Amino acid sequence: MAFIVGKKQDGKTYYYLAESARVDGKPRIVSQRYLGSAEEIAQRLSEAGPGEPDRSRHLAFGDIAAAWEMLRRLGVAAIIDEVVGSRRADAGASVGTYIALATLNRVVDPCSKLAFEKWWGTTAGDRWVRLPAGALDHRRFWDAMDVIGEEDLNEIERRIVTAMVERFEIDLGGLVLDMTNFATWVDSANERAPIAQRGHSKQKRNDLRTCGLGLVVSTDGAVPLVSHAYPGNKPDVTQFGVMVKELVARFSSLLGEEETSAAERLTLVYDAGQNSEDNYEVLDASELLHFVGSLPPSEHPELLAIQKSRYKVVDQEAFPGLVAFETEKVVFGKLRRLVVCHSEGLHQKQSRGFSQALAKAHRQLSVVAERLARGKTHKSREKVEAEVASVLAPRWVSRVLRATLAGDSPKELRLAFHTDEKARAELEEEIFGKRILFSDKTIAQASTQAIVGDYRSQEVVEGDFRQMKDPSVVSFSPMHHFTEQKIRVHIFYCVLALMVAKLMTREADRAGMHLSVRALLESLAGIEETLLLYQGERGRPRARRMLTEMDATQRRLYDLFGLDTYAPMR
Repeated sequence: MAFIVGKKQDGKTYYYLAESARVDGKPRIVSQRYLGSAEEIAQRLSEAGPGEPDRSRHLAFGDIAAAWEMLRRLGVAAIIDEVVGSRRADAGASVGTYIALATLNRVVDPCSKLAFEKWWGTTAGDRWVRLPAGALDHRRFWDAMDVIGEEDLNEIERRIVTAMVERFEIDLGGLVLDMTNFATWVDSANERAPIAQRGHSKQKRNDLRTCGLGLVVSTDGAVPLVSHAYPGNKPDVTQFGVMVKELVARFSSLLGEEETSAAERLTLVYDAGQNSEDNYEVLDASELLHFVGSLPPSEHPELLAIQKSRYKVVDQEAFPGLVAFETEKVVFGKLRRLVVCHSEGLHQKQSRGFSQALAKAHRQLSVVAERLARGKTHKSREKVEAEVASVLAPRWVSRVLRATLAGDSPKELRLAFHTDEKARAELEEEIFGKRILFSDKTIAQASTQAIVGDYRSQEVVEGDFRQMKDPSVVSFSPMHHFTEQKIRVHIFYCVLALMVAKLMTREADRAGMHLSVRALLESLAGIEETLLLYQGERGRPRARRMLTEMDATQRRLYDLFGLDTYAPMR
């Protein structure tokens, strides 16, 4: 309920717009806004208006409000507080509020917790997230993060995903699993963060410790459904079984207790890096999942040798340049359905890449040959042979590039080399452009086109990982945490930020606006809040707020995400 109240100061009355509500069953004033003296109010209501403002500020509004609205629809803060429990009255805010704020920042403008309070001051967020002074100090965030254990994170994600699937009607029919890792700045001597380990860095930062992250995402909107953080020195293949078991446990309860028929099973797609006997034991035991995977072509030469006449066009419109044939073979202990494909596009791409590898090898061998020709080397024949072997080591190079080393003593050594064009042609015919897909789906359950389409859906999770490595929005970095527990919480709200961003683009796409995450957020960020400040006779300046002008896309996004709820009242 809103009403106007007057307060007398030094014999003069000043008016406020107050709002009341029941708190613990009793009426209380929950907010009040200063309106000014009677003269000031009369001036504002007159044709002359309030006059010229003394100064103005521009605050971020559209992207902040839209992302917060998605967090509200998911019930993030409430779910977290249900799992971890209430806090002391002097905590500033609940754990759920802190994690929701950290997630919001990750979506729109990632920064450290130390910089959070300054960033928050540039937004309009304090109008709908009321916090006491000092509540945004970086140490308050750390205190909140310390409350959440690893089991809590798993339970929170389960509840949020369940709420998301039901509220947004996510289609679970197609699922894609993949893994990556992120470089950290955790010091080598730090023993408090065993999740950060040196391993094969996919960001080419082998000098840094990394954290691994596995995701299962829906093909419907590329929305994360399961996340799994693990030490950066563990091979991806060892984490597959853990993720599949969690996926089955999570969605068995979501889909109901009844036994799932073969036709109703979910389809899990992944790459050849996840292949192992143990992993297929887990998959074969599942009554919830079908799978579509792939096999390394070089391990099945008899399939690569099949004549071209066996290949048939798959779907010229959906997959131009793709031909395939089907067969069966015992793989990982069972007779599996195989689809052997040849893509002209992939063939050309591999050919160009191999030409670059050959050119590099030629340059390196030329350097060695020129050095030997000058007789300036002191290396033995064995060491030169090892040097040449390292040049020929990249995939397929040794099959095509012929190198001959003559002489015995260092001064007599001479190197000759050339490309065997016939061998290259045979290589291209045998391997280039070919993939071997396999699945437990029968022909009655899925056509060749469907198997190919399922496998190609891997691009959705690859796109999610690229998004998390974007330094500007929905980013894993910066990550300034150096203990196991805080790193796991950081990873959790980074995945949650990705979920929010992908839901936003999914909602926009369904409304006919086909925007990338960055384009969507940039358009929303263009909706700013202008704060006009008028200095009265005394006290604090009077504020007037309004939104900036919106274009057609921004107006549609404004309506889509219900931003009128967060817009300033005139």
